[in-house]
Amino acid sequence: MISKPKGTYDVLPEEVKSWTKLESTIRKICQIFNYREIRTPIFEASQTFHRDANDTSDMVTKETYDFKDRSDRLITLRPEGTAGTVRAYIENKLYAQNPIEKLFYMGPMFRYERPQKGRTRQFSQFGVEALGSNSPTIDAEVIALGATLIKALGLTNVKVKLNTLGDQESRQAYKKVLVEYFKNHTDELCSDCLNRLEKNPLRILDCKVDRDKEFFKNAPKINEYLTEGSKEHFNQVLTSLKDMNIAYEVDPSLVRGLDYYSHTVFELEVDIPEFGAQNVIGAGGRYDALVKDLGGPEIPGVGMAFGMERLLLACEYAGKKLATPDFVHVYFIALGEAAKQAALREMQVCRLGGLYCDMDHLGRGLKAQFKAADTNRAMFTCILGDNELKENKINIKDNTTDVQETISLFEIYPYVLNKINNNSACAKCKEKEVK
Repeated sequence: MISKPKGTYDVLPEEVKSWTKLESTIRKICQIFNYREIRTPIFEASQTFHRDANDTSDMVTKETYDFKDRSDRLITLRPEGTAGTVRAYIENKLYAQNPIEKLFYMGPMFRYERPQKGRTRQFSQFGVEALGSNSPTIDAEVIALGATLIKALGLTNVKVKLNTLGDQESRQAYKKVLVEYFKNHTDELCSDCLNRLEKNPLRILDCKVDRDKEFFKNAPKINEYLTEGSKEHFNQVLTSLKDMNIAYEVDPSLVRGLDYYSHTVFELEVDIPEFGAQNVIGAGGRYDALVKDLGGPEIPGVGMAFGMERLLLACEYAGKKLATPDFVHVYFIALGEAAKQAALREMQVCRLGGLYCDMDHLGRGLKAQFKAADTNRAMFTCILGDNELKENKINIKDNTTDVQETISLFEIYPYVLNKINNNSACAKCKEKEVK
């Protein structure tokens, strides 16, 4: 038997509706915030992600799937969505069309990491990128979009943690201080952090191995080395979040895992006990140099991404069902070949009108077909035999009321549609009465 590769998974039919509901919710929220969808290739030229020899992020140094194609070009399966989106933004000159381009994407990403619950080697990511503005208000808007999505999914106790990495001048001053501090603790640093000390000392602050050690907690904080401009940018982000009534917590140790961030960085958490300490389900930050690094003009940007599996898992743990059970409007039961052909014809009429329909294709008996109607959660069951066919009639049962009627064979579609509309109208009337 051939099995799926380690770190991948199958989305089975009963799970797909949760995915489509999540996707439709994402699209709705993005439309509300005026973000447009973009779709980029699943693989890119490797330099899209491997741009800098000093980039010490785990994603770049350890986790990407890299290979050469038949023309000896180095290709990488995309490990995240921002770089490909920015590459498409530059290559298609979207900056010439709109002064601010607000984009979102959804799709599979690939990282060679240790598989665990909610984290796989092929995973789906949703993200937004706002390109063209260096205003603190756009930083706050991106954070607000993430918080709004979480609430729209029914998740509560959303917490925003954020920090600032400052501008280039702030980071250069801070890096010097960090290097001097951590040089006095080289015997306590893990091997990865010893390598980061030479290449990118800021990444040491993102270490999961050393973070609980006392010397680590006492490391200098970047807010002591910010320029006035960096302080003003961050304070305006905080003011904007307050104005939108979004609760936040400033976390001086937050640096995020990708090296292209500057100024605002943030994480969105939900209070779900099953997640334990790993309760971050979305994160992002500002990246004012990335467009230029990828060969474009000097255009600022800010973005955010969510692991979609993590969102679904959070909904599952919180008891939030994203999808209603499958059903069909009409299930056709036909007894005999002539009846089967007639049912097939009328079923197609109903399907063209937008009704969900099915029928038996296994030649089973009456009892088995009724059971199939129940299994498919049919709203109506149509029963057609030789006697009904001779008179161009059909028996139709409303499974919500158990009332059965005989109607014209050619009136199934308007009959069902009328019943559905009347039921919907009644439900709305009852809703108003309750209110």
